[in-house]
Parts: sequence; structure tokens; C-alpha cells
Amino acid sequence: MSSKSIFRAALFALTVSAVGAFSAAAETYDISVDNIRINTGNFVKKGVGYNNSQIPTVLRFKEGENVTINVKNNLRDWTSIHWHGLILSFEQDGVPDISFAGIKPGTTHTYNFPIKQSGTYWFHSHSGFQEPDGAYGAIVIEPKGRDPIRADRDYVVQLTDKHPHSGYKIFRNLKRSADYYNRSQRTLEDLITDSRADGLKATLKERRMWGKMRMTPTDVEDIQGFTALINGQSTIQNWTGMFRAGEKVRLRLINSSAMTYFDIRVPGLKMTVVQADGNNVKPVVVDELRIAVAETYDVIVQPTKNMPYSVIAESMGRTGLVRGTLSPQPGLAGPVPLLRKKPLLTMADMSGMMGGMGMDMGGMDMGGMDMGNMDMGGMKMNLMDTEMAQMPGMEMPKAEADPHAGHNMENMDMGTMDMPKEDAPAAGHNMENMDMKMDMGDKKTPKKADAKAGHDMKNMDMGGMKMPKKKAGAKAGHDMAGMDMSGMDMGGKKMSKSSMKGMKGMEGMDHGASNKNPFFAPGSGLIPQAANGGKFLSYNDLKASAPMFADRKPARTIEVRLTGNMERYIWSINGVKMKDADPIILRYGERVRFKFVNETMMAHPMHLHGMWSLLDTGKGKWNPIKHTVNINPGTTVYTETEVDASGQWAFHCHLSYHAEAGMFRRVVVVGGPA
Repeated sequence: MSSKSIFRAALFALTVSAVGAFSAAAETYDISVDNIRINTGNFVKKGVGYNNSQIPTVLRFKEGENVTINVKNNLRDWTSIHWHGLILSFEQDGVPDISFAGIKPGTTHTYNFPIKQSGTYWFHSHSGFQEPDGAYGAIVIEPKGRDPIRADRDYVVQLTDKHPHSGYKIFRNLKRSADYYNRSQRTLEDLITDSRADGLKATLKERRMWGKMRMTPTDVEDIQGFTALINGQSTIQNWTGMFRAGEKVRLRLINSSAMTYFDIRVPGLKMTVVQADGNNVKPVVVDELRIAVAETYDVIVQPTKNMPYSVIAESMGRTGLVRGTLSPQPGLAGPVPLLRKKPLLTMADMSGMMGGMGMDMGGMDMGGMDMGNMDMGGMKMNLMDTEMAQMPGMEMPKAEADPHAGHNMENMDMGTMDMPKEDAPAAGHNMENMDMKMDMGDKKTPKKADAKAGHDMKNMDMGGMKMPKKKAGAKAGHDMAGMDMSGMDMGGKKMSKSSMKGMKGMEGMDHGASNKNPFFAPGSGLIPQAANGGKFLSYNDLKASAPMFADRKPARTIEVRLTGNMERYIWSINGVKMKDADPIILRYGERVRFKFVNETMMAHPMHLHGMWSLLDTGKGKWNPIKHTVNINPGTTVYTETEVDASGQWAFHCHLSYHAEAGMFRRVVVVGGPA
């Protein structure tokens, strides 16, 4: 071959190589799944990572492009990648046994799908416990046109909870003993302190109640003893983002933890929340926010001084934190605050679960239990020897020896009791037209002559107010439709007529909470408090910046009860684990309303694959649009979904060990576009 021919061949090869490189940068991405060693600065462990690194891979796409992603599996086990929050066909969703078979060891699998959205998302393995072992990364999608969110700097802040134990070992230990990782057990010192504050009798009584429920007030987090990381780096390793004073810095917060909720703040700076789960929201200025597992939030901060600022992510249970730094120059580190006081669950948290309601309470017998002085929120209702146990949400078993013994509910605060309207008048609890404009104080209720006569409260003196007689034909009474509760004092919170508008028999007040503030249960030991009394973000603060769907009436409501047994570490939906459950069937084109009822003492971040969840906060078409919705203990939360994606989808709690234990469903969408 002549030298000229060799030159031409070489030039052609270089041209092809350059075009290929350009194409790869624009549309083709390569990811390897590898066994790695993770060094947190506190411990070193074996793990799984992408592209041979414990630092999360960041994929940057542009809205409107078609992406090809080649995933090479270098593990000895099958793997998968789920593109969390991305809207795509179900075959590309990456869930073994639902979307596809998985990626065999030693092979390369190619994903291919169009990018139909913009914002902050993430990706992770959906195989075994590879995600908690380190298989996660971030996705940043640039919008087609001008980004309405303006910033001078842009950083991913991806959080996780790295534990010395592998995911399989953690799950095995939890199944052996659910409190295996609870390092916050109550001690003799706590007993002495509480006795001095509340009296020995009351303290022992409370301890007995928790003992009978086989729970502890410290059951806030399942897993403790982890090291928290920002972008794969611990506090010691100090992730750093640079800035100049006066610049706007965008922080793309992603919670990729296996189990940990984080409260995030930047001391000395306000955070402006501009995006939730990849969708723009009307800006909200806060001092602190809680990010549930699998959620994302984008915030803007504007450092005003050339000094280091700490980015603090502190666990909900106050058992660990990670500090990153925003710095005007390399090598600086922000201060590390002390952990704040650990929260405790209260009886207000348990009020929605007291009757079991699908939750196995480990054989707990409440018959004969003296519930006098029990605090469930602030509204005192002195109910002596009634059959309130038959009321929805208060189903307490009778004592075996004497059906009239026990259930002494003197001074019981029922501020969180669910008293929904019944379907049939005969089933009812009729309190129609009951005017409860008065403070329901610590008033005595006369005993009933006949306990079988139902829940007749007509003679009950509630703050000096007489209850009307039952409506004719309503055998069991307590129908609260038409009840005027304006001005009623519930735990110190007055309820106006406007606040009760549209409640239809207290619907939406199930278990003491509505969607108005699903992160905060009234009277809860889990109510987040911003540092220095500042503003803490709630779901009710979120408002979509632009409607994605028309506001229309849902065709039906599907109740999703979150159930479980903490002692046996069993988690389920509607009392049934995934392996024993039928799929949820949806019809293409319908709008479905989901009613989430959390009957457990744990928070659950519920994630529906492939379709958006419109969180009902009462804003109609401006309701925030999310892919993961947190359901706090003992609360009821409503979402709506436009069923616009055919195929099979996963629907599960995003706490890794809860999903593995059974809080998981397959969703099948029948039909499709013409």
C-alpha cells in the first residue's frame, strides 16, 4: 500500500473515531457494574459501584434526545438498573421479573429510550441488595429551552447511609430481631428522669403499654450505626462545592439511602426550594427540609460572604449526620454541629394503629387495659365503659372474662381518632347536626346502662354541650355527616368552618392527619423542628409551577393500607405480602385516586414506577407532582394518577428492607393508546 493510501486510511479512521466520540458524548453512555471497596473514613467494606468508583456516576441528558445506555455486568450475580422517576416504556424500566429478566453476569445489556422530561432524578440497581451496597447514581436532565431556574453553580448532592454490614446481613439480622440495630433503647436513667417529671406510676404505666404493644418509643429508624455520605464522601472526607460570594448555587438533593430520612440545612443561609422530584414548583423559602428515601429536591442558596458554609444532612432519628462544605477556596471545611436531641414516638403516633387495623400487634391484648390519662393529642373525651372499640380506627378487643370490663378510657385524648362517615345508616355512629363549637374539655361521660346499645352519646356532656339523639333507624349511631365542628378545640388547635369545608363526615382526617401536612402527625414525636425555630418545609408548601394534567374527577379510589409487624419484621400492603398478592389492575386512560392508610409506626416512602403521583394538597391542578410520596405513621394521604403508560410496573415502599419483606406490588395497566 502506498504512503498516500495509508494516510487516507488513517485519516478516515480518525474521522470515524471523532464522529463516534461526538455521538457517544451526545447520545450513548457506558456504565460498568463492579465489585468495589468502599472507604468511608470510618470503615472499609466490600460493595457494588458503577464505573469502579464509590463516587456516584452522574448521567447528564438533554430533554428530547434519545439515549442509548450500555450496561456491562462485571459481577458474579445478575444485576439491573432502574431509572428512578423517568417516564419511559415499561420494557426499559429495569425491574427484574416485571420489566425484563435482568442482566446476566458477564454480559452487556443496552437500554434505549427517549428523554421526555427535565430535572433531577437518579438510577439504581433493582436486584437484591445491590442498591444499599452502593449501586446508585444521579441523573441531571437539561430542559429543551431556557431553564427557568437560574444559577451560577450547579451541584449534585447525593445522600446515602453506608453501613459496615452488607445488605443481606442487615436483612437477616432484622428478621432475627427487629431492634437489632436500635442503639437508642430506653435505659434505667431514662426511667428515673421520666419518673421525676411525670411520676413513677404514670411512667410505669406508659412502659407497660409500650411493652404490651411490643414496641419502643425509639422505633424511629430501623437501622442505626451507619456512616452518612454526600456524593460518596463522609464528613471526614468533606465533599466540597466551590462558590464566590453573591453567586446563586443550585443544590440537587437526592436521597439514595437504603433506610434513612435526612433533615437538610445550610446554617447561615436560607434555601429556596424550586423543584421536587424533578418537577418545578413555585419557589418556597425554608430554613430546613426533610427528604424521604428516594425523593429529590432542588434548592437555591446564595452565600453572601467568602467563608465556608456547612451543608448538613442529619438523620430523622438524630443518630448520624454528614457535613459537606460550600467553600470560596479549596481546603476549607465548614463546622460540624452536634447531633440534636433524639425524637421519641408518642401515643399520638400510635393512635391510628391502636386497634390493629391490619397491623399484627404481636398478640397484644387491650381488653381490660386502663387507658385513663392516655394522651392522644390534646382533646380530652372522658369515655367510661362505652363500646368505642367498635368505632372505625378504635377497634379494641373486649376483655375475655367480662365484655364490660376494661377499655377504661377516662381522660383519653382522642384528637387523632378517625370517625368516618359510614356507607349505610344502620352501620353508622350518627352525630348528624352535632354542634361542637365548644372546647371539649375534661368532662365526665356517664356510663351506659346497656353496653350493647351501640355508641349512643346523647347524654355525653362535652364541655357543657349535650349531644343530639340518634337519628331514627341508625342503630349504631355516630354518623358525623353534617356535624358542625367549627371552633372545636382539638389539642389546642381550633377548627373553623372553612377548614372543615368538603370534609364529608371527617373524610381526610383519618388517623389524625390529612394531606395538608402529611409529614407531620398531630401530637407526634416526629414533628420536624427547624434549627433556631426557622421554617421547615412541608408538602403543603409545594405548588406546581405549571399544571401537567387537567384537573378531573378520578374514576375510582383504590385503598392501599400499609401494614406490618415490627417484631417479626414483616411488611405488607393490605395485610398481604408481595409473594401472596394479586397485581393491582389499572385501565389505560383512567384517573385513579389512591388512598394510602399507614397502619404502622414507621414512615413509608411509596414509589409508583412509570407514572406520576399527584399529591392531593387541595390545590387542584396545582397539586405537586411527585414520583415518591412519604406516608407518615398513622396518617392517611391521597394521591391521583393519570394512567397513561401501558404494561407492568413496580409499586413499593422505597425502604430497601421493607420492600424485600413484602411491601411491594405489581401494577398491570391494561389497554393502551389507539
